[in-house]
Amino acid sequence: MSGSQPDASFEQVTRLVEEGGYIAKVPVTLIYESGDPTNWGPYLSAEDALKLDEVRCALRRRDIPAAARHGEIFELTKVA
Repeated sequence: MSGSQPDASFEQVTRLVEEGGYIAKVPVTLIYESGDPTNWGPYLSAEDALKLDEVRCALRRRDIPAAARHGEIFELTKVA
């Protein structure tokens, strides 16, 4: 994480992006800053936020290969 605070801790998590009958499991990193006076954390880096947006846009275009560059893609199927 370039440009991050030295007193920050990080957690690898998976975020789900749902769009147009598809779901993408995208790995991202949550950033926790110790002593954050705003209590806005944890938060994503700008890079991870843009990655989630890119996946959502790719799914909206039904461009599965582009979305799959960032994570696993699943197609939703109604069963009942």
